[in-house]
Amino acid sequence: MSEFKVASRYAKSLIDLAQEQGNLETVKRDMEQFVAVLRTNKELQAVLKNPIMKQDKKSNILDALFGDKIHPSITAFFHIMVRKGRAGILYATAQEFIREYNEVKGIVHATVTSATALSTKNLDTLQKVIASEINAEVILQNNVDPSLIGGFVVKVGDRQIDASIAGKLKKLERHFDAQVVN
Repeated sequence: MSEFKVASRYAKSLIDLAQEQGNLETVKRDMEQFVAVLRTNKELQAVLKNPIMKQDKKSNILDALFGDKIHPSITAFFHIMVRKGRAGILYATAQEFIREYNEVKGIVHATVTSATALSTKNLDTLQKVIASEINAEVILQNNVDPSLIGGFVVKVGDRQIDASIAGKLKKLERHFDAQVVN
């Protein structure tokens, strides 16, 4: 079974447990903290994935780093995963937990790429427009790409709207190329 499928099943189990216990928001916040730590600490990821390191040592490391900083159900969940030899997918499981949480809550991530950074007012307006179009809560991230010249590109899931000058120039170029061929 692929790492993604296994991580997804563990994440789903943790979501179900957190919902049953009524602490989904707390668990989500703690999982985001866990992901942030592992994202910046490649050594810790390597330790968790190391098949030679003993399971109790991995559990002790997790306890030392996160023991009193995360919800006890997450600590117990991590211990179960380590005991089952799944410490190597803790990071993937945490990421999948956040993705599945967003799905359960109807939260969609969107990206707007613009030639220059957008103002807070413009980001808020765009976020509200996207949210009303897709009927979901939107978390909008702004990326800057000067090669767009002007305008922006919005990506929501697998949909993309290209309102950039560079995009329009490419479209115009394709149009002229098609005219030359005919």
